[in-house]
Amino acid sequence: MMMNTITDQKHIMLRVDEKRIEGTAFATLFFNYAMPFKPGQFVMVWIPGVDEKPYTICFHSKDRFAITIEAKGIFSQKAVSLNKGDLVGIRGPFGNGFDIQTDHTVAVVAGGCGMAPLAPLVEILDKNTTVIHGAKSKEYILYPDRFDTRRQFCTDDGSFGQKGLVTDLLEKAIASGRQFDMVYTCGPEIMMYHVFNLCETHHIPCQVSLERYMRCGFGVCGACVCGKQLVCKDGPVFGSGELREMNDFNTKALLKSGKDVELSQYFSWRCK
Repeated sequence: MMMNTITDQKHIMLRVDEKRIEGTAFATLFFNYAMPFKPGQFVMVWIPGVDEKPYTICFHSKDRFAITIEAKGIFSQKAVSLNKGDLVGIRGPFGNGFDIQTDHTVAVVAGGCGMAPLAPLVEILDKNTTVIHGAKSKEYILYPDRFDTRRQFCTDDGSFGQKGLVTDLLEKAIASGRQFDMVYTCGPEIMMYHVFNLCETHHIPCQVSLERYMRCGFGVCGACVCGKQLVCKDGPVFGSGELREMNDFNTKALLKSGKDVELSQYFSWRCK
């Protein structure tokens, strides 16, 4: 686990070094900065005069990192309109990343933009790792040509890969005799919930990366509470043992006002 210092809580002003358009739905912003990082951690991104939001690090090297943004709300639409040379504030990294098992047989299950936090993990796992990537349509498949590791693709409408759900492909892989020691997953929470339940049925440990509204990033404000856990501090990655005790997983979340609502209402608000 990586402990945050007071310097992590102050903005470092960085200029966008490169912008890559990822299909029609996403943009990836690169920054030239050496940042300590474990796959699954996130940073707080501040656009002066707009707002501050959490984003996972989707690419990392010794002197560079990147975030991928889906244009869906006011902040994210502004973020994807940034160009090389534009200035943003970065705080972090924050949170606990994945418990990485490089010497085990593992599966990585991504839904849509859930590929972003999983991408740095895929790049350090064995090339024989089972990677399953799904989205609602072809336009929402992130980094289709990025990895050496072979991926199984599926889409809701059949426009890319197999028509169907990631859980269908995971269940098929398990039924074929693959003995997984760990499953890593990120994507829509209902998807992760079904992946977790499938893993529970087959006694496979699972790690999920959760998303909640965050203000501080380091466990002070309490906005990202999920059950008894703070997603920013105790997560965003949680293992099977924690998920079994997390009653709010796939059920409830807090709005910006602090109101406790059903998850469908929460994500409807987050997309505005």
